[in-house]
Amino acid sequence: MGISFNAASLLNGNGINVSSIVSEIQAAQSGQVTAWKADQTTLQKQATTITNINTDLSTLTTAVQGLADPTGALTGLTATSSESAVLTATVQAGATAASYTVVVSSLATTGTLYTAAIANATTSILPNGQTSGDLKVQIGGSGGITADIAIAAGSNDTLTTLANSINTQSAQNKWGITASVVTDASGSRLAVYSQASGSPGALALGATNTTNLTFEPPVGGTDSLFTINGIPYATTNNTVTEAIPNLTLNLQSADSGLPVQVTVGPNTPGITSAVTNFVNAYNTVVSDINSQFAFDPGAKTQGTLGADNSLRILQSSLLADAAYSTTDPTAVSSGLTNLAALGIDLNNDGTLTINPVATDTHPSFSHELATNPSGVQNFFQNSSLTGFANKFNTDLSNLTAPGTGVLGEDLKANQSQQSALTSEISNFQTQLAAQQVQLDLVFNAVNAALQQYPFTLFEINTVLGSITSAGATTNTSPTNNTNTTPTSGNPTG
Repeated sequence: MGISFNAASLLNGNGINVSSIVSEIQAAQSGQVTAWKADQTTLQKQATTITNINTDLSTLTTAVQGLADPTGALTGLTATSSESAVLTATVQAGATAASYTVVVSSLATTGTLYTAAIANATTSILPNGQTSGDLKVQIGGSGGITADIAIAAGSNDTLTTLANSINTQSAQNKWGITASVVTDASGSRLAVYSQASGSPGALALGATNTTNLTFEPPVGGTDSLFTINGIPYATTNNTVTEAIPNLTLNLQSADSGLPVQVTVGPNTPGITSAVTNFVNAYNTVVSDINSQFAFDPGAKTQGTLGADNSLRILQSSLLADAAYSTTDPTAVSSGLTNLAALGIDLNNDGTLTINPVATDTHPSFSHELATNPSGVQNFFQNSSLTGFANKFNTDLSNLTAPGTGVLGEDLKANQSQQSALTSEISNFQTQLAAQQVQLDLVFNAVNAALQQYPFTLFEINTVLGSITSAGATTNTSPTNNTNTTPTSGNPTG
């Protein structure tokens, strides 16, 4: 609607509302800025959606790479024990699938040497009248070392001071023993313990003991004894790494009458987790895309990317990958050539479902994995790189390549449009600001002229009145032409 003025009110001296007029003139042009900002908001929403889908695509890529990795979860092995209370087992890189029967007869133990009880831990252990004594402890059997402990009255001639002395000398001489005083209802004892297990930790009283202490028979210091598939083994500790290559046996208890089955085979929990991660990541991306194409009958609209052709390209590629059938001969011979054969169904909306229970028409993934683990692995990856995960990984690499990926190009174009709009809005607003300054100057001048009009008219009437009065000398009854000074009023807009 155009700007109009009341002609009668323009000449009353009130002038016009310059600010209102300028704002009204520019309001029509500002509508273009509003439209541009609306476009900018739409582009920002689209960019956020693209970024979110790209993030979910990255998660899917990681999951697929895990299935394609020749050293990943699908090729990993794990060890299980039929009696974890007797022993457990862990595999290292390079282990091979196999089964072993293990019988544990005894565990490796540390050696202990202790004395008979005496009444008081703080009384001297030297015979009456003796000021010194000697005590020897054999460590590690006849081929080991001998700890020669000299005893002096007032220095280390009580159980308490002797235990402290042994600990100090052991640390200095690397004897590998510790000592302590054990007190119970029968009295106090000196106890010496080896720090090593097995035969290297065996302890015995040496040839010299010139004290009042009486030592009990030593205990412990024995090797672990076990058999693997009937072959006898003895080790100095209970963590056995050398018996089976790349397999560690952790001996927990001894039971010579209980054979334990140790099985090294596919890491079923790890494989299941990797496949589940893939299905979840795939479903997230497909659901992202579906939500953009879903039609809202109330608003009669789709998502912000509903008309985006790049998104349809991505959708088609993902669906084609999910329906892919490998032609690898090993996979074909096993019957596991597509996801459906593994018990993973492609739903009508493009998402995937892992079947937990087999039916007449749908196998279950857990059953296929348990009965044919090598077939499952070969379906996802193989040496010819024609496996499901190999193909999917290649396609995802192309779809998500920085700068050239389908959504990457989309996002780049979106950002370019946003940048252009930002510049357009900024330039246009600069023009509007300059126009406002110019319009203010023009309409302020008009306003000043309109406000001055009554005073100018008064002056003109005054001059004209004086001229008329001077020329009318014969007029005996002059007309009353008295002029009144105008007063200013309120601006008229």
